[in-house]
Amino acid sequence: MQEKLGPIDRKILRLLQHNADLSAAEIAEKVELSQSPCWRRIHRMQEDGLIERKVALLNPKLLGLGMTVFVDIKLSAHGRKNLEEFEQAVVGYPEVLECYTMAGGSDYLLKVVAKDIASYERFLRDHLLQRPHVQEAHSNIAMSEVKRTTELPLD
Repeated sequence: MQEKLGPIDRKILRLLQHNADLSAAEIAEKVELSQSPCWRRIHRMQEDGLIERKVALLNPKLLGLGMTVFVDIKLSAHGRKNLEEFEQAVVGYPEVLECYTMAGGSDYLLKVVAKDIASYERFLRDHLLQRPHVQEAHSNIAMSEVKRTTELPLD
């Protein structure tokens, strides 16, 4: 798919990553293309799955979610059923923003947001540690945010 992306497509994607509120006319002007061909390119990239969706990025601190925790999870049993059960449970927790399967010392890495340490502890005790086959959970609390972006490098 990447070989199909020309310089104009990359410019369009950069603009959309930075501000998805831009209209096709505004994007077309910035990439020096007329509006209809620009809209068709955007539509094609949506149909091809390059543009998965457009969302609003919210400020977690202003919403009272000032704590970010990265949690390493190790399961006691790795059968397909156990993995699927854990993954289905994690998808249902709104506190979990991201979940990755890992190679190495842990099985999963979760990015969790919480109001404060007490609310994170409740989530950990009442939900994560109650999952069958969760053997270990190691919490790494983010002290400050140095960089947070959703923009992918396109060069």
